Amino acid sequence: MPVMLEVEDFVATITLNRPEAMNSLDPESIQQLDAAWKEISRRSDIRVGILTGAGERAFCTGADLKKTMPPSESFAELHFGSTTDAPILAAMRTDKPMIAAINGYALGGGLELAMMCDIRISAQTAIFGLPEVSIGSIPAAGGTQRIVRAVGQSDAMLMLLTGDRLDAAEALRIGLVSRLVEPGKLLEEARAIAARIAANAPLAVVAVKKLATVGRELPLAAGLELEQQTFGILRNSEDRIEGRKAFAEKRKPAFQGR
Repeated sequence: MPVMLEVEDFVATITLNRPEAMNSLDPESIQQLDAAWKEISRRSDIRVGILTGAGERAFCTGADLKKTMPPSESFAELHFGSTTDAPILAAMRTDKPMIAAINGYALGGGLELAMMCDIRISAQTAIFGLPEVSIGSIPAAGGTQRIVRAVGQSDAMLMLLTGDRLDAAEALRIGLVSRLVEPGKLLEEARAIAARIAANAPLAVVAVKKLATVGRELPLAAGLELEQQTFGILRNSEDRIEGRKAFAEKRKPAFQGR
């Protein structure tokens, strides 16, 4: 299968499994990736997701150009008149935290996919880039929007307009990734982070992600009001009460997502 999903200890690991094609995305991969994202969203036994690529060379190199030629329909037909349920990469979302474990080349749609995740960690050997302008296209899976939010205007425009590649050290410097890890220890580190997140109260974790994501688009006053409303919703939850009892009793809390 081009996309594999494994679940263990509340953590789902999605693996892009086309190493022979640098884990590039063909139509089947995108369908399965969309299905995996939705499964993470709906399953109560999943609290955190990890996204990575098979092999050591590539995380994902974007669209498989051999299998993704322009469609015969006009854009207007597809945008306004389509009755198909073909997934759109940029529209994939989940309220569960997602960690990108970037094990190699993250180019074009591959980098856009990594930027859909909340936390990005990288192998020291990874390479990053948005090269679409060099083939007469644009990063249209959210790339032009997410890169500015991820690293700031100047660094984002340098990447977008030149199509140049960055090494992992430069990606860390500009804030595109949170930390660098030896290639052989990348998944171990991603799972350790995921385990710490999964050990927290699930409702509070989802609430924090929603607040941080939505609040980024709001004026500060509106964001603070939303924060207070969310606090009130969670105030009497079973997990919040359990957290206080566990603290008083000097034990680990047993959160149930209620």
